[in-house]
Amino acid sequence: MAKYLLLKHYRGAPEAVNDVPMDQWEPDEVTAHIQYMNDFAARLESTGEFVDSQALSPEGTFVRYDGEGRPPVTDGPFAETKDLIAGWMVIDVETYERALELAGELSAAPGAGGKPIHEWLEVRPFHGEHASATE
Repeated sequence: MAKYLLLKHYRGAPEAVNDVPMDQWEPDEVTAHIQYMNDFAARLESTGEFVDSQALSPEGTFVRYDGEGRPPVTDGPFAETKDLIAGWMVIDVETYERALELAGELSAAPGAGGKPIHEWLEVRPFHGEHASATE
């Protein structure tokens, strides 16, 4: 088994087919999207492939060390994760191909108009995991 991080992006990824921002969806569309995500996670829980998932708030702060005795530096002139990462799911699967298959299914979550988003998901193996795109 190998763990993969499936990243959902607010922006920074290639444009989704159904590219209406979530803050412009109807409440029932948001509910349907969240239900799809929960049902997907529950199905993976039953197969032992689900590890964890979270939706992230768009608010956040970048912080970095700025030297001994100095306060940390916050934010900066760079693309911020709070603007990019909408949420994530960690899966533990047998093969890289299975990770791609599940990411493809997750990409079909409904969005505006109840139609699949066809969003791009970033699939990242955990460092040191054995299954990869090159095996």
